Amino acid sequence: MYENGAEPANATRGNFEAQLDASIKAAADWLKANQKPEGYWVGRLESNACMEAQWILCLWFLGLEDHHLRPRLAASLRKTQRADGSWEIYHDAPAGDINTTVEAYAALRSCGVPANDPQLLRARDWILSKGGLKNVRVFTRYWLALIGEWPWEKTPNIPPEVIHFPNWFIFSIYNFAQWARATLMPIAVLSARRPSRPLPPENRLDDLFPGGRANFDYELPGKPGADFWDRFFRTVDVVLHKMQTFGVRTTLSFGRNGSVKRALEWIIAHQDADGVWGGIQPPWIYSTMALFNEGYAVDHPVVAKSLAALDDPRWRVDRGDATWIQASTSPVWDTILTLLAFDDCHLNREYPAEIEKALQWVLDQQVLRKGDWSVKLPNLEPGGWAFEYKNYFYPDTDDTAVALIALSQFRGDAKWKAKGIDRAIQRGLNWLIGMQCENGGWGAFDKDNDKKFLTKIPFCDFGEALDPPSVDVTAHVVEAFGKLGLGLNHPSVARAIDYLKREQEQDGSWFGRWGVNYIYGTGAVLPALAAIGEDMTKPYVMRAADWLLTRQQENGGWGESCGSYMDPKLSGRGKATASQTAWALMGLIAVNRPADRDAIERGIAFLIERQKGGTWEEAEYTGTGFPGYGVGATIKLGDPLLTERLKQGPELSRAFMINYNLYRHYFPLMAMGRWRAMRESD
Repeated sequence: MYENGAEPANATRGNFEAQLDASIKAAADWLKANQKPEGYWVGRLESNACMEAQWILCLWFLGLEDHHLRPRLAASLRKTQRADGSWEIYHDAPAGDINTTVEAYAALRSCGVPANDPQLLRARDWILSKGGLKNVRVFTRYWLALIGEWPWEKTPNIPPEVIHFPNWFIFSIYNFAQWARATLMPIAVLSARRPSRPLPPENRLDDLFPGGRANFDYELPGKPGADFWDRFFRTVDVVLHKMQTFGVRTTLSFGRNGSVKRALEWIIAHQDADGVWGGIQPPWIYSTMALFNEGYAVDHPVVAKSLAALDDPRWRVDRGDATWIQASTSPVWDTILTLLAFDDCHLNREYPAEIEKALQWVLDQQVLRKGDWSVKLPNLEPGGWAFEYKNYFYPDTDDTAVALIALSQFRGDAKWKAKGIDRAIQRGLNWLIGMQCENGGWGAFDKDNDKKFLTKIPFCDFGEALDPPSVDVTAHVVEAFGKLGLGLNHPSVARAIDYLKREQEQDGSWFGRWGVNYIYGTGAVLPALAAIGEDMTKPYVMRAADWLLTRQQENGGWGESCGSYMDPKLSGRGKATASQTAWALMGLIAVNRPADRDAIERGIAFLIERQKGGTWEEAEYTGTGFPGYGVGATIKLGDPLLTERLKQGPELSRAFMINYNLYRHYFPLMAMGRWRAMRESD
């Protein structure tokens, strides 16, 4: 293969094309072999050890300490500990994470692992070296309270009465992001009742209180540079706790019980068809505990359905004696992107059975019932797609946009017309237009979910509590509009383009909210601009392409560390990966400058020479759940708020990063297919 990813001078163009064809064919065959019988594709979604640690603690709380998964989950924790004793939140992170480490430590202790176990000794020493339990986040404090290691009155109070707030009120639950809203409701129930199932004396976390529990400061540390509203909400939290303590000592009011009852009704009504909540781990696990604590036994149909999902192979991953529970599942996302890869390579006719099964499966997944988004848009008809298997309450604009791109290639096929593809596309298009935010962009799950005031509440220290518009989602919507024939003069498109221009960084790149990071954002915007018919010679487009070229590495690839969310100096810099190389290549291919062709071919060669067994290896995390500093796409490089955040140090505890195990596969295939098509058109 080519040294450093570059084509040697004596290599013939025919040899390069033959290798490109062979690489594409091998990748397509790999996809054929890994398609599920139902027609979809799905890769493992890796996150961090909090998933396993929290389920161990949840099963303890439920009185299921002998559950068959607890030792298997404990085994996974032992396998993922770092040499320094900590657990990290993404592959090869520069440091461990104190929240993940404390939760893993507590989980192993709950399983009876002794405090003098070598792994736990290393974990304890690492935790204490980082300032100890005083520095853990709100959610870790909740977990410690649930097992009797933290006083509930020293956790942020979430009164269940919030369920009664009208939609116009700023504190309405529908002003929180989908993931925060679905988590807030069960947390409010637990916060109202303050339950705990203490660990047995021999398993308590005494070693994490070296000065004794009586001398420990349980107060939530103040935020550096806290403003009036930060201090106001801290005071309100203290008052709420005092009021609740008084109520607990007497008799809970009818109003409180009524609020809990209504919150439980909301939770039960929002359970997904596969037994989880919100398609993600936090509301799933907290809802299970809240219901159990309110008298719903483990064999009650709602709780039993939740616990049964733990043994669903769609959610769990087994390796030897260990089990991992995924934070979410991505079958729709993986399938529609795989369909794009086949189309980019012009392989639909070579894999007709696989394409037909996948396309029918995608059509069947369209969500035709109203979800939480309709609370603020009651007159908008449904038509979106969700990320997961059966998440009917929360279709998202990103999956819907990419689904429309995938479906657009089949509009002229009489067979699919007869199956209603045109109607499905029109429904999805109408839904997306209705979901556009006031500033011209699109959030993921809701319209105009951007009230920053809410982030001042102590509960919201875990990461993103809002779902403001983001560049990458907006770019995918614009690309879908272009594929469906909408032009630059369409009002929704014009507003979206203005939004994208405003959000461009000074160096020419774009921030990536749901993928790491500026390479993802830039690699999404440029193909969207080309698809919608933008003049790709405009200066702002050239600046973006130039930025991508400055980030290409000697080996021909591109890479960016998750750390770029905390440190702007890492923008577009990191170990080269297959997925990020593909994103950069698709951006440059969309611009289509003759001067960039050598750089593109070096990038393609990087992908070809690193392919193994038809696919690519990629341990790096290139997907994003929470960006890291709790503000997300509302911050730009050079923004004073980002500067202030960085003065406080990298906030890894706010980050939630993801390794989508199929990103390494279908994105390189897309890039190679697009480049082959461009070469053939010359």
